[in-house]
Amino acid sequence: MQSAAGRDEARAFAPASVANVAVGFDLLGYAVAGVGDTVTVRRIDAPEVRIAAIRGTAVDLPRQAAANTAGAALIALRQALALPFGFEIEIDKGIPLSSGMGGSAASCVAALVAANALLDAPLGRDQLYLHALDGEAVASGSRHGDNLGPMFLGGLVLSTLERLVPVPVPAHWHSLLVHPDAQLETRRARAALQGNYALGEFVAQSTNLALVLAGCHAGDAGLVRAGLRDVLVEPRRAPLIAGFGAAQQAALAAGALGASISGAGPSVFAWFESAEAAQAAAPAVQAAFAAAGFDSQSWVTPLHSPGARLL
Repeated sequence: MQSAAGRDEARAFAPASVANVAVGFDLLGYAVAGVGDTVTVRRIDAPEVRIAAIRGTAVDLPRQAAANTAGAALIALRQALALPFGFEIEIDKGIPLSSGMGGSAASCVAALVAANALLDAPLGRDQLYLHALDGEAVASGSRHGDNLGPMFLGGLVLSTLERLVPVPVPAHWHSLLVHPDAQLETRRARAALQGNYALGEFVAQSTNLALVLAGCHAGDAGLVRAGLRDVLVEPRRAPLIAGFGAAQQAALAAGALGASISGAGPSVFAWFESAEAAQAAAPAVQAAFAAAGFDSQSWVTPLHSPGARLL
């Protein structure tokens, strides 16, 4: 079955992302170039969503559509638009599992971007985002868009449950992302956040978020350096990540504006004022994880990296 545009198949790529960005738990994130997931979607006559294949992972991921982030997102899309046709999905994973790099969200976003190309009346990405929230909830147990927003729009994005707000950043600011060869399941990382929080912690975290957003809009690295630290979530998750403290200190010693946990972890991100500074810091951060017994990979990308695209 073909769309009005004459297509019955589309492929899309969605990049990895850094979520939370130290100061914006479940709200703030940015896209990471150079690594991501690819999803192929076919329009089928049967009024259902089915997953035909998942490649690129040694771990069995859910093949039942409702239990898979990509499948759940397309189910939500079908239901919302009352589509008379269905979709068949093939997923090629490029993001390490349970890495804190938005792997589940990337499959979800790539599936929606591909499926959107097969609709007779394609939707805007802000509309696709609302369906992606249903997919992300399958993986993490809650609806939050800090990974999804930057994957749709690229760059640094503030993602509420209702809207996506791009945040401008200077073109020369770069991110270093280091992924140790370890896994930390999102649900376990979220469980570590249970408990009571002091009002002062919220005030401090709100102050830091305001400083980072103001610094990004003004292109003021000093404001970002003053605010890019997590006093709310990081202290509760850091004990789950071997080598994190040393990796963070290595990034800061190399001149990072700030460094913290990427998403739920165990990956670590750091912001720098140039690509050269980020690249120079990578060996020391990776050495910190090596001292803890982990090999690692690193990526240096502009903070304003592109989002998902059709292939």
